[in-house]
Amino acid sequence: MAFMSFLVSCFVIGTDVAFSCQNTDDFVGASSPGHIVIGGLFAVHSEMVHPEEYPIKPVIRNCSGFEVQFFLQTLAMIHAIETINNSTLLSGVTLGYEIYDTCAEVTKAMASALRFLSKFNSSEDVVEFKCNYSDYVPRIKAVIGASYSEVSMAVSRLLALQLIPQVSPSSSAEILSDKIRFPSFFRTIPSDFHQTRAMAHLICEAGWNWIGVIATDDDNGRFALESFGVQAMANNVCIAFKEMLPAYLSDSTFHTKVDHAVEKIVKETRVNVIVVFMRQFHVLKLFKKAIERNVNKIWIASDNWSTAVKISTIPNIRQLGTIVGFGFKSGDVSTFQDFLRNLHEKPIDNNKFLHEYIMLLSACAHLEYHDFQTCIANQSQDDLLQNVENKQQIWRDDFLNANIEPGFIHSTILAVYAIAHAIKGQCKQRNCKDPSAFAPWELLEELQNVTFIDDDKEIKFDSNGDMSTNYDVLLWKEIDGHMEITTMAEYDPEKGHFIFEDEEKKKEFLDLRKVQSTCSQHCRPGQMKKITESPHTCCYECVYCPENHYSNQTDIDYCYQCNNKTYWAPVNSTTCYRKTIHFLAWTDWFAIFLLLLSAFGVVLVLSISVIFAKNVSTPVVKASGGLIICYIILFSHFLIFISTIFFIDEPTEFKCKTRQALFGISFTLCVSCILIKSLKILLAFSFDPRLQNFLKCVYKPVPIVITCTGIQVIICTFWLIFRTPFVKQNFSIPRTIILECNEGSIVAFGIMLGYIAALAFICFIFAFKGRKLPENYNEAKFITFGMLIYFIAWIVFIPVHATTFGKYLPAVEIIVVLISNYGILCCTFLPKCYVIIYKQETNTKSAFLKMIYTYSSKSASSVAVSQISLDSKSSGSRGTISDSCKSEGNSVNGNSPFQVPGQRLIKGKVLPKNTARTMARRRLSSI
Repeated sequence: MAFMSFLVSCFVIGTDVAFSCQNTDDFVGASSPGHIVIGGLFAVHSEMVHPEEYPIKPVIRNCSGFEVQFFLQTLAMIHAIETINNSTLLSGVTLGYEIYDTCAEVTKAMASALRFLSKFNSSEDVVEFKCNYSDYVPRIKAVIGASYSEVSMAVSRLLALQLIPQVSPSSSAEILSDKIRFPSFFRTIPSDFHQTRAMAHLICEAGWNWIGVIATDDDNGRFALESFGVQAMANNVCIAFKEMLPAYLSDSTFHTKVDHAVEKIVKETRVNVIVVFMRQFHVLKLFKKAIERNVNKIWIASDNWSTAVKISTIPNIRQLGTIVGFGFKSGDVSTFQDFLRNLHEKPIDNNKFLHEYIMLLSACAHLEYHDFQTCIANQSQDDLLQNVENKQQIWRDDFLNANIEPGFIHSTILAVYAIAHAIKGQCKQRNCKDPSAFAPWELLEELQNVTFIDDDKEIKFDSNGDMSTNYDVLLWKEIDGHMEITTMAEYDPEKGHFIFEDEEKKKEFLDLRKVQSTCSQHCRPGQMKKITESPHTCCYECVYCPENHYSNQTDIDYCYQCNNKTYWAPVNSTTCYRKTIHFLAWTDWFAIFLLLLSAFGVVLVLSISVIFAKNVSTPVVKASGGLIICYIILFSHFLIFISTIFFIDEPTEFKCKTRQALFGISFTLCVSCILIKSLKILLAFSFDPRLQNFLKCVYKPVPIVITCTGIQVIICTFWLIFRTPFVKQNFSIPRTIILECNEGSIVAFGIMLGYIAALAFICFIFAFKGRKLPENYNEAKFITFGMLIYFIAWIVFIPVHATTFGKYLPAVEIIVVLISNYGILCCTFLPKCYVIIYKQETNTKSAFLKMIYTYSSKSASSVAVSQISLDSKSSGSRGTISDSCKSEGNSVNGNSPFQVPGQRLIKGKVLPKNTARTMARRRLSSI
């Protein structure tokens, strides 16, 4: 027992917590000989012990803070090498190893790397300077490690001098994928690019956009923070604050900055999600302080500490809130667990790490689980001097197994096997028992193309030297009073989505959304974000979408615009509404009113037709030009009333083309016939010989009607061919689409109306000339009134039509058409119907003869004067006029329904007084 105490005392005093470096062999943590030696770099201790004396000397210092998880990685490397040596993979070639402790320091790691570069079998570990290292045989052929990206960056630059392959099982910094700067670096885990993207994806899926980030102030932390910042921005996630903690626990400002970080977390009440890119011993210090301040948040763990058992066993860890982490997808590590169960049987002569672990177990044996773990990490010299006897009784089989982080263990084993398979490729035609059989750069080339199978999966490196594996999304849950690290989901980096094993796991994921971590309240559908003065896009105000805009999602940056032609939206709308299509429908009360007016007009036309048909032989009907001309006029009135139907209901191409043409041609026919009647009346009662001769020359009823109507037909035909009317959607009224007919050409429309107006004006002039007809036969006066009504209606129509819009625009034209049509119809036919029905005593031949006789007697003197003036003219002129109209007089005396009998001129004689009675009979017959 005394001897054992002496050994322990010597060990403790010599190591000063860890093993002191007296010579280069003491520098090795664990080693084993072999034909091919592989180096290992692991942060078995968390920090170097920095001296307080001055001046500082260039001495490799001792380390403190035993890290069980990295100690397990050294054991995993040893286990994998022993397994390969006991297999037929390398056919008699054995692998050796030299494992060094980096103490999480670049300086210590560089010292180890220098020894790796030293020449093989050199007694003084000399690194030769050469311009060409192609034939140089270094101490080792490849390196496993290092534990941290910052250390790997430094070591890789040094190893690249001789292109010694370096395979890391845990360095995930994205920059290490750069093959220009790190040509010999490989890793058996994915790049941080995938991890930070997965984190940002998780945060986005949970509906969080206002988070905090805490990272270590080293290359790994800075690069992870930079990568995460890019991914967060891509997922519309804002970082409220960033806190950087010193990379080394020995930093004098470490505890102050931890306090400041916790204070920042407490102060930012709207930040309920914290992303942590730190080493395990940093997280340990941070969480202990956060528990003291009763901080309760959601913590997003990076792969560095997401599976750290020593953190999950912190007392009152559940008070911190929910911890969600990302860990590397692991394989089968059952053989390693068996290796650990038999670890106490392994020799410790060449494994100083195992030796130290056994001593720490002895010193901390009296403590419970978490305190036991803390004791191991924080053991001092005094502690090691106690309780060292009965070593065999203090071994804890379950402790190492409980602290296994499967992802890191599996990736370490994969790193060893990748190098072993590359060595196998080099040894196919070489005697690899000779250390100079191949150079490290040749192994590097082989490693780039190596492929092997692990758990039925093909394992190989990509062009960046990375292995693409999935992540386990881990959830820390309290089960039976203990914090357990469970797998909630799996993240596929290639597809970028989460995979859930069952609905229960998915529910756990969805429950994360119950926690709010946003700078601003979510904008509801119908609202959009309005950026405030804050530099963060996640801080905004919610404002309503303006009119004709909508949003149907939450937290939308801008509202979508509706298609203003066919859709509309009110303020604060979540959707667009189809605009109401308006037109003058059949069911509209005003349309019904206009239709009733048109129907009444049709009935009136038919009634007049019946009245005239029954009284066709009476003087009034005969005086109207006969039944045929009356029916033609009435038929045109009928068509005009019918044309109003095409102005009502939904416009179509047929309606638009038909309504104006039908109205124009029908109205032209009507006015043409009335023009003939005006000429006939003026010719019958005119006593001016010159006017009578002129009227005889122009009075050709059928050609006039055909010509006048034909011109309108031509106008309408050209209009319909070259600038045809079409259906138009009018969007001038909000929320409404007015279906209307576009006339195609306003000029053509104006020409059509102008032509009708010209005919009506001529008709008006002729009718006005005959306004002083006999009192009982004043048709010319009523025609004049009808034309005046027409002019007034259409003159008013122009400004009203120009200023009216909406569905009642066609009603304006219908009203004008009805007014002008009713005006002419009533003025032309109603006086005659009144005489036929109520003044039957005046509708006789004798009554008409008496009326005409009285009118002719009054006009006899004017006729005589006209005759004398005619006789005074030269006979040649008379002959010319008489001859020129002779044929026309004959045609007038015919049986045409439009004919008016001419008056024969009595050459060289003055009419006697008794001529009036004769003239009266002739006028009656002509009328």
